Amino acid sequence: MNRRSFIQKTSLLTTTLFVSLKSFPSSMFSIDGIVSGSVTSKGKAVAGAVISDGYQVVQTDKAGRYEIKLHELARFVWISTPSGYEFKTESSISRHYYKPDAAGKLNFDLQPLKQNDNKHNFIIWADPQVKNKSDVQQMMETSVPDTKKTVAGMGKTLVHGIGVGDLVWDNFDLFPAYDEAIAQIGIPFFQALGNHDQDYRQGGDDTSDRTFQAHYGPTYYSFNRGKAHYVVLDDVRYLGTERNYDGYITPTQLDWLAKDLQFVKKDALLIICLHIPVHNSVKNNDDFYAVIKDFKNVHIMSGHTHFNKNVIKNGVFEHNHGTVCGGWWTGPICEDGTPRGYGVYEVDGTNLKWYYKSTGRDRKDQLAVYVETLTNQKRVIANVWNHDPEWKVEYFLDGKAMGALAQQDGFDPLAVKLYKGDKLPNPRPFVEARSTEHLFMAHFEPAVKKVMVVATDRFGEQFTLEVDA
Repeated sequence: MNRRSFIQKTSLLTTTLFVSLKSFPSSMFSIDGIVSGSVTSKGKAVAGAVISDGYQVVQTDKAGRYEIKLHELARFVWISTPSGYEFKTESSISRHYYKPDAAGKLNFDLQPLKQNDNKHNFIIWADPQVKNKSDVQQMMETSVPDTKKTVAGMGKTLVHGIGVGDLVWDNFDLFPAYDEAIAQIGIPFFQALGNHDQDYRQGGDDTSDRTFQAHYGPTYYSFNRGKAHYVVLDDVRYLGTERNYDGYITPTQLDWLAKDLQFVKKDALLIICLHIPVHNSVKNNDDFYAVIKDFKNVHIMSGHTHFNKNVIKNGVFEHNHGTVCGGWWTGPICEDGTPRGYGVYEVDGTNLKWYYKSTGRDRKDQLAVYVETLTNQKRVIANVWNHDPEWKVEYFLDGKAMGALAQQDGFDPLAVKLYKGDKLPNPRPFVEARSTEHLFMAHFEPAVKKVMVVATDRFGEQFTLEVDA
């Protein structure tokens, strides 16, 4: 649909939802705060479907019926869409939830998928973070067509997306622009809350998420596809003063998560999506890890940092993604030299494969190689932005194998050129080159003419780049 009609439609939806989000006790929605209903598909009952208000988690019985006593602070009732069924969306934005009404009856009708969903893909968009019309234009002209092309290349494979926060940059008037980007990509998209998606002038954590909820529904929930269980959490806690927040997963969410996971097989593939990295930036991450300790195949999808980093902690693999916006839309790379882009994940049963897709670049473009001239020698620097401990990074000098490059912390040379200094980049000079651990270096004689670097990922795929010395 055209931009004007889309924005008008979305604005109307936002206004309607916002009005409905005024605080009312649950007893006003139904008798004694009870909500009941059924889950059906093509007129038949769906047993075992999971329904939640964010506090209680229940399953439908053999007749597809459920009943839930709403918590007094509950704002939504949602379904954890079961495997084998389509996601309910509006213009590709997930709409898997209801606001309880006076009827006390909420029914969910599911459409069965036309294919088995054990094999499917998903895409992670971290930090689109648009601030103004210029940012939106870049997103629409670069990130959107690149993602559409990636999706088109998947053929008939089922694919959905998840935005892991900072969808906008403190400018909620641009939520419709983000929605339009998602609509153009054309796949079901779920949203997580980022610190820049919150009303940082509206008080504490209980009130700062109201606009986001009005537009996108609950800030934590789950859904299923194939043998994978997906969880979206809110790990941004606003502390009551302007722009003051920390990484924290509330006890309410952890309690809900434990209840939600009671209905998930321990050998399932568990995908947890949130904004702030858990491994080092969520204050109560030990409590979080304790809730998921019985699951051995867990992957966390995070954003927030504006660099790319893979971390394995407590047996949990966390993918901290480079951003859609790169250097806040001022340059083609993030502060660590990772090109702006997004994560692409391929699910086969409980197995997961992945790669980082750089915007505007070939899928095989997985590293940058620089050669620097020093006093009596030269140095090669390879930036392998999606590196993890299972990768191998080797180099060749004039065709001769030299073995592994040494991993070393440092600054990406292009990031230094584009971002270092109090006047760069224009117009957002706060963007700075950031030290990263996914650099690999070696020194060699000035007589060498060609340098080739071969990076092999944990799945055995090789990525090669040769440059003049």
